[in-house]
Amino acid sequence: MKIEYEDTFVKVAGLIGGPDYVRVARALLNNENATDEEIASATGLKIKTVRKALYDLFGRSLITGVRVRDPKRGWFVYRWKAQRDQTDGFIQTQRKKVLNRLRQRFEYEEVHEFYHCGTPTCLTRTFEDAMENFFKCPSCGKPLNRLDNAELKDALRWKIHQLEEELAK
Repeated sequence: MKIEYEDTFVKVAGLIGGPDYVRVARALLNNENATDEEIASATGLKIKTVRKALYDLFGRSLITGVRVRDPKRGWFVYRWKAQRDQTDGFIQTQRKKVLNRLRQRFEYEEVHEFYHCGTPTCLTRTFEDAMENFFKCPSCGKPLNRLDNAELKDALRWKIHQLEEELAK
């Protein structure tokens, strides 16, 4: 039985590592308990690329590997298997991390005042930094003006609320 559709596991693998990871994930779904050599053969990827993807997915607990002795050569090899049931947990963990980062950013935006000179290539400065530079841009010398970050805070608030609702489900 070949799996052709885009499984959540395949989509997550693609987000983590791109097209090579998608090929490895598809090969894992189509050939359960495959070795890295078998996956490389099925995907046409170099063994080094396949192993990198496998170790990365294994490190994120999205696949499992069982060490067995190869009957032909006598060497130990790993047989890899996708853990599709772990995909939802992985996604939830990533959402929680994003939510935490958004909350930190919102808090930072909330407690700081920002200043900018209007030149697109110059950096935005905090009040403390602007004050140290006497409200003159250290890059171009133009005066620094206060930025209104209300739109950004509203966007952060909206996204935080959206993620909180998704996590509550």
